[in-house]
Amino acid sequence: MVILYAILSVIIISLASVLAAIPLLIKKKPSEKLLLFLLSLSVGVIMSTVFFILMPEISEHHYTLEVGFYILLGFFLMFILEKLIHWHHSKQHACGHGHGYSLAPINLIGDGVHNFIDGMVVAGAYVANVTLGIAATISILFHEIPQEIADFGVLLYSGFSKKKALLFNFLSAATAIIGTIVGLILASKIHGFTHFMLPFAAGNFLYIAASNLLPELHRHCKLKDSLFHLLAITIGILIIVIVTLFGPAHVH
Repeated sequence: MVILYAILSVIIISLASVLAAIPLLIKKKPSEKLLLFLLSLSVGVIMSTVFFILMPEISEHHYTLEVGFYILLGFFLMFILEKLIHWHHSKQHACGHGHGYSLAPINLIGDGVHNFIDGMVVAGAYVANVTLGIAATISILFHEIPQEIADFGVLLYSGFSKKKALLFNFLSAATAIIGTIVGLILASKIHGFTHFMLPFAAGNFLYIAASNLLPELHRHCKLKDSLFHLLAITIGILIIVIVTLFGPAHVH
């Protein structure tokens, strides 16, 4: 059942890349307010997943220097990945191609690697317990929707047709399925895989919230915007609290 839950969850996450792009396919750009709501919701979901579910699960096996290293590894691996993507963007821009087509390959590769890691996180979470797997799935799903909309826009800017952009965006998102399969295999072959994967996921999630999501919210600093963000973050926290309190019993 754990394998079924993990595969089904990551398929839903991958399909989100297609569903998120539908407004752009019908020439209706998603409102900024909706995207900011999703971003704020993601902050609440991701941070509460880390502190209400991941950290308590990690602490059951004692918090050690090794665990702290794995958290930092998850954080800085995402930092390095983004640095490589931004460096490649600036390098291509400096070459003066005049067209954004060169952005497409590195965008797809970077997104594919990110989604592969997401898949491994889902696998590790479900192997630990079902409730944690559900929480991790919700966290990834909410931050993937605005991310996939942005990625789809990059592909269109790069000269892809809408059908081609949709196809490649989905293929990039589908690497999460491969990541989940690899994660499940590693979990069955390597003793203590979840002891590495859970703190790694915590670091990964903390980076996404602190580096990608919160800075974007700080760009909208009116009191009305801030209250709207806080409301959405609170809703995100409540979603994970409900999952924690009423989710399936822990299955190891």
